[in-house]
Amino acid sequence: MLNRLLDDSFDKEIRRNITAVTVARLVANAAYRFAPLFLATIARGFDVSLSTLGFAIFVSELSGFASPLAGRIVDRLTHRNSMVLGLVGSAIGCTIAAVSTSPLMFAVGVTVLALTKQSFDLGLGAWIADHVPYNQRGKIVGLTETAWALGLLVGVSVMGLITAATNWRIGFAFAVLCLVVSTVVIFNRVTNEVREVHESRSTTPQRVTGNSWLVVATMFFIMCSAQNLFVTFGAWLEDEFQFGAARLAVAGFSLGLVELVASVSSARQTDKWGKERSIALGALLVIPGGIFLSLGSENLIIGLIGVFIYFLGFEFSVVSLLPLATKLVPNSPGTGLGWVLGAGTLGRAVMAIVATNLFESFGVRGPALMGAFFGLLGAITITRYRRVIASN
Repeated sequence: MLNRLLDDSFDKEIRRNITAVTVARLVANAAYRFAPLFLATIARGFDVSLSTLGFAIFVSELSGFASPLAGRIVDRLTHRNSMVLGLVGSAIGCTIAAVSTSPLMFAVGVTVLALTKQSFDLGLGAWIADHVPYNQRGKIVGLTETAWALGLLVGVSVMGLITAATNWRIGFAFAVLCLVVSTVVIFNRVTNEVREVHESRSTTPQRVTGNSWLVVATMFFIMCSAQNLFVTFGAWLEDEFQFGAARLAVAGFSLGLVELVASVSSARQTDKWGKERSIALGALLVIPGGIFLSLGSENLIIGLIGVFIYFLGFEFSVVSLLPLATKLVPNSPGTGLGWVLGAGTLGRAVMAIVATNLFESFGVRGPALMGAFFGLLGAITITRYRRVIASN
């Protein structure tokens, strides 16, 4: 399917497996994104407050601290083994969450899911970096990143409908089944050859240095921005408009469609516009989205328009940033990507607590304005990086 969008200038390994790895990432992302959207539903299942379960998400996101280490490990594994490890671990995490009997056990499950999914993401990033030149990387990353939007558009929507018909535990069980199937497909299709070495490891630093930290900081700010609505969007619809699981699934489908548009747009435009400029434009788009939602939160149509603008900017920004992350550390795309993803998960961890508490105190207006503020910080930081690089 996706290989039809690629001409012969792309590596045969990429053209052969881009659909398989994208579908596998769709499944992993759906499993990962399910809990935040249905956080209020799951909290009721445990008979606890939204902020209490928000702490569980906070704990799971702390796994981001392990991303730099995971990146170094991935750089020493084959692409296939890294991706398989991530899918198997994600299935284990979903299983623990599905059978959990307390918020603490649920926190363990989603933490295992978040931690091991990084292995798949990092392995995929290294696979792309090894087989795709930097000037073409935006397109491939954009295509594979459609899995983030499709994970919500298709995966979470299906899990939500299953939840509406049964309960959220069965939703997680369905994710486990899909992860097992994806593991088998990746194991049988992706090459298990040793990673290519393009530069001497002895002459290049194997860590993020200098102005590259501005890119890491940008991801932190952008993910802080996104998490403000990730963990409160469903609760807002439930509290303000009495949405149930089925209607939440429809809302998630609509949101996923918006993110898909952003991913496809990034695949088409990021290489042309430049990575840094694209990141800044996406981050700036978050600001009017947050303000619009804050002002119109009591009106479903106005509020959703604000949410859609918000996530359109977020997704375009993040997809444009990932190709840049793979070149931060010479010959170690997993390490550079690990630092960037680690910063992102740290941002999500912090905001999981802040946003849920803001929501309980001020409604969705608080998280919306906080998210807009972090979008501004992300745009400022990446613009600073662009200017520094241009002057060197």
